[in-house]
Amino acid sequence: MASGLSEPSAPSEPSEPSEPFGPPVVDLLVAGVGPAAAAAATGRALALAAAADTPYDLVVSAGIGGGFQPGAPVGSLVLADAVTAADLGAETPDGFLPVTELGFGRVTHVPPPALVSALAAATGAAVGTVLTVSTVTGSAARADALRDRHPGVLAEAMEGFGVAEAAALYGLPVLEVRAVSNPVGPRDRGAWRIGAALTALTGAFGKFTPVLGKFTPVLESWNRHD
Repeated sequence: MASGLSEPSAPSEPSEPSEPFGPPVVDLLVAGVGPAAAAAATGRALALAAAADTPYDLVVSAGIGGGFQPGAPVGSLVLADAVTAADLGAETPDGFLPVTELGFGRVTHVPPPALVSALAAATGAAVGTVLTVSTVTGSAARADALRDRHPGVLAEAMEGFGVAEAAALYGLPVLEVRAVSNPVGPRDRGAWRIGAALTALTGAFGKFTPVLGKFTPVLESWNRHD
């Protein structure tokens, strides 16, 4: 999902917003499942907007996901303060190494902290790391390994990092919001609450709109090179 406000320009993110600019214009994009599909669809949308001289100012990856217990119970909301690729790297005899420790690439994108804080206050969302995985966790051992590797983790999903990579190519800030539909751990379809999660996500976006309008100055001052 991408929202078009106005083209970002100046150097750094201010700590506080100024007067409201009015409601943002929002375009909704269904990007598919997994980081590759999400990156491709987001990149195409951003390229078309740039070619038409109607660029976006903010990209939001939104959907349902698994919550790490007890910090993200089923039905709750999570806003990412870090969008992290959980399994981008290499397995070694000593364990997993992220691609950054192999000497190239990146594994994390950081959303604008002031905007994350304001949206969390408006929605009651918990704030923490949201992991992007290509294979959804299905065991307690895997959940524990991810929690050990990423101490601030609250949720996992399958698209955020791909969306963030596409946004970064255009110098745009990114947000990720997830409504928790199931606990991360042993796969138990009986514990899924997709309807409740979608209801929570819909409610959150009703509260996002006035905050995004208020934070237009933050987005305008986003540094494309950060």
